[in-house]
Amino acid sequence: MKRLLALAVSGLALAAAPALAQDMIVTNARLVIGDGSAPVEGGTVIIEGGKVVFAGKAAAGQTYATDVVIDAGGAWVTPGIFATLTSLGLADVSAVGDSNDIRAGNAPFSAALDASTAINPTSQHILVHRAVGITRAATTTQPAGSIFAGQGAIIDLDGDANAVMQPRAFQMVNLGEGGAQLAGGSRAAAHTLLRAALREAQALVGKTGTPQTTEIVKDDEVLLGRFDAEALVPVVTGKQKLYVAVERAADIRGVLALKKEFAQLDMVLVGVTEGWMVANEIAAAGVPVIANGLNDLPESFEQLGATQSNAGRLMRAGVKVAINASTLQDPRRLQQVAGNLVALTRMPGATGMSWDQAFAAISSVPAEISGMGGKAGVLKPGALGDVVLWDGDPLEVGSVPVKVYIGGVEQSLESHQSRLRERYKDLDESDLPKAYDR
Repeated sequence: MKRLLALAVSGLALAAAPALAQDMIVTNARLVIGDGSAPVEGGTVIIEGGKVVFAGKAAAGQTYATDVVIDAGGAWVTPGIFATLTSLGLADVSAVGDSNDIRAGNAPFSAALDASTAINPTSQHILVHRAVGITRAATTTQPAGSIFAGQGAIIDLDGDANAVMQPRAFQMVNLGEGGAQLAGGSRAAAHTLLRAALREAQALVGKTGTPQTTEIVKDDEVLLGRFDAEALVPVVTGKQKLYVAVERAADIRGVLALKKEFAQLDMVLVGVTEGWMVANEIAAAGVPVIANGLNDLPESFEQLGATQSNAGRLMRAGVKVAINASTLQDPRRLQQVAGNLVALTRMPGATGMSWDQAFAAISSVPAEISGMGGKAGVLKPGALGDVVLWDGDPLEVGSVPVKVYIGGVEQSLESHQSRLRERYKDLDESDLPKAYDR
């Protein structure tokens, strides 16, 4: 028995050991750099030590000093997709509360919540999304008991024990209809709460020491827990990004006005369904946007101006635009959303994106917005070695990855979903369900 236990523990240790990055070369690729430039036919990408050292058109007759050479055979090769805003790693079964850490409605904290402490690197959601070519993601809890969701993290999807690349990368706040309800039933209350919280954070700039959990800051007569106020100090000093969920044009203008009072805010607008109506103002403010590219019908009063041309019109106005999927828990549709924006360019009167722009909106642009510009979402020297080989056009619905590398390490494309598919593909209905085999 002891021997069996020792073998089991040894096996677990081996399974948990991180794989080493491969020095490798992919040749003969339809190579997508990811920065908005056109694909390179017959392109080559070289990975050494887990990072890109070359990507482009190799010189004729060039030889390579490595044993791992992959001939892509003209197939699409791209950087890994960077999921703009997700809840990946924070839930296993969202309907089961014990495995769901996305919302903390009964918590005594709000802005101080740190999503990185709850990330599960082996979550099936992470494995499923890795299999569709997503290699990095911004992940966050969602507002529940307050307009503040807490501090989101940047993660990788390689499944090892160190999923968190950057904890406390941004603060998330809701100033739309949802935020209004959380603040007391009015947008006026939500804006007042945010402004008061930012002022209290300003009052703590430069102060040190560990407060008691019961200590309350009473500036402006607004009760904000000390830890929550301290969590906003990096926001008011411009060291931490503030992601603001907002949809209607009037609310967007209200958010942009905050820059006049809090000049150091590094804001990112999220959702922005009616952003096209104030696109020039967003561009003038230099605020990037994470837009839902599929909203074409209003789902609420704050989305009455919904149009699928929103993202394209914003980009045409000079706004830096990343594309988000419809839900934070299921960003697998990012490629489909980007592909739809390409299709819009063929529709009279609609405004979409070119193929190159649309792919950048799910790769390099979200990486830049998240503070990882030049490191993720692109295949350029010095970038992380995230490489995906596809069986077709990555922005076509039916295309899937055949190989995924994260930091130069080849990843398994298996998950519970793929194993269940294989298990029941040839099910003999006269047999007991295969779950009983073990």
